[in-house]
Amino acid sequence: MRKLSAFDRSAQTTPRIVTARVIRTVDADGSTATAMLADRGRILALGTPAECEAAAEAAGLRPEHVDLADAVVVPGFIDPHAHPLMYGQMMTWVDCGPAKAKSIPEIVALLKQAAATLPAGRPVRGYGYEQRNLAEKRHPTRFELDEVATDREVYLMNASGHGGVVNSYTLASNGVDRDTPNPDGGEFFRDADGELTGELSDAACNILTGVHGVKIGHHGPNFHLADEPEEHLRQLDAATQRFLAGGVTTVGDCQVTRREFDMYLRLAEAGRLDLRVSMYLLSHLLDEALEMGLVGQFGNAQLSFAGIKFYADGTLGGWTAYFPDGYVGDPCRTGQLYHEPAEYAELISKAHAAGLQTATHAQSPTAIEMVVSAIEAALAERPDPDARHRIEHCGLPTPEQIRRMAASGIRPVNQTQHYFNWGEGVEEAIGTPGERFNPLGEFLAAGVPVTISSDAPVAEPIPLEAIQTAVTRVTRRGHKLGPDGLRISAEAALRGHTYEGAVSLGREDDLGSLEVGKCADFAVLSDDPLSVDPEEISSIRVLQTWIDGERRFSAEGS
Repeated sequence: MRKLSAFDRSAQTTPRIVTARVIRTVDADGSTATAMLADRGRILALGTPAECEAAAEAAGLRPEHVDLADAVVVPGFIDPHAHPLMYGQMMTWVDCGPAKAKSIPEIVALLKQAAATLPAGRPVRGYGYEQRNLAEKRHPTRFELDEVATDREVYLMNASGHGGVVNSYTLASNGVDRDTPNPDGGEFFRDADGELTGELSDAACNILTGVHGVKIGHHGPNFHLADEPEEHLRQLDAATQRFLAGGVTTVGDCQVTRREFDMYLRLAEAGRLDLRVSMYLLSHLLDEALEMGLVGQFGNAQLSFAGIKFYADGTLGGWTAYFPDGYVGDPCRTGQLYHEPAEYAELISKAHAAGLQTATHAQSPTAIEMVVSAIEAALAERPDPDARHRIEHCGLPTPEQIRRMAASGIRPVNQTQHYFNWGEGVEEAIGTPGERFNPLGEFLAAGVPVTISSDAPVAEPIPLEAIQTAVTRVTRRGHKLGPDGLRISAEAALRGHTYEGAVSLGREDDLGSLEVGKCADFAVLSDDPLSVDPEEISSIRVLQTWIDGERRFSAEGS
């Protein structure tokens, strides 16, 4: 794998010595320090305050001193799988998640309240519900959303991001009726009498995204809605602040189309791109990327191209992950594959032959098998011990698949907050195999590195919540998911959300740990995630977030 060269943005103009109760470097030895010297965005020394003072004197520097007192410093969290633009867009919608609504009438009330404040004709959009967390244990219907409005679009997105429910107006205005065939890679759901329920998934969401949406057939789901460019820029700004508030300094955007690419370039040109972003182009752009000669990483330390994003199947939360024998919760549903195995293998071979890293969404054992087999075949054709092909989510791999992943250097990128928020729902959907959802302990036991991310907006970018869940496997409802062998240590979880995230992005030479020569990207925490009780990790506050040796976020009172 060709890694991105280091580019020095030189944002830091004042050398600084930062002191804290403990600085957890997350280097190979797990060493700690109490002081760190940084200049021009890079770390020059770590150790005691006296050692950093001596290093500054030797370098002819007169550093400013930043005393963080009893706070704890860790590397900036890396979130290698997220959707920042979509997340920013969600922040302008109605939050119908479990903290806001526990039943369908409560959701309807929230959407009604929003509709009353919107101009006539403006769509009403909500997000965040997970049907198995609702009192009714089902999706709302179009008739229930008709109570919100009958003269405008009402769309309630499922927490998975791969579909949701619309009202009758939305279906009728798009010419969708009971006789409309399902599109390839999506579904308009119907009841036992063949009547539309209002639920739709993946490619059926084309009716919402319009001609400028992600029109990509079987290359993946269609869930990005279009707004005016200036609105998209405001959305990205808002999302950036949320990431920074969680201590996140680097994001991997795992669904980049021309729209996202354009927005990032505009932000960078305006000097408003505060996060580091590594972009994964959606697979329908593979041929265009190859024609342009994008056969390796390019960009600078702030905005870079990392690889190609594929989809193998759908989502467990939306019951579109592919289980050919059907779901326990609904045997008539099987989900879908986005490619025939031979077609997918050809695409992976083409990307791999060009030296491109691939990142494929796959949840079910069948989908994961398709991915692992394709990567094994590509590696057999063109050996590369450091290709770092990724499997996004990688929810339910078999033990045998995990062993093969280790042998091929395949890196799963997991989201522990998925089972924190709806782990019980996975068990209800597919039965007892669901307790193995994201088997991090099995990965480490087999020699497969663990990488943790948020998948925002599917989950909030709160790394400390993700780390706690990796350690405890306790869900939001207080249910422990699976045996202890699936858990990992706090040290491994912290590494999974910092250094291993950098490795998954090809950025470990300058990010992911606090070491001399690397970027001075770090989060300042109110307590030590490696010394508090595991159940208290998510209660730790992010006090500050620094990138390139400059403070980009400060919590109130810090």
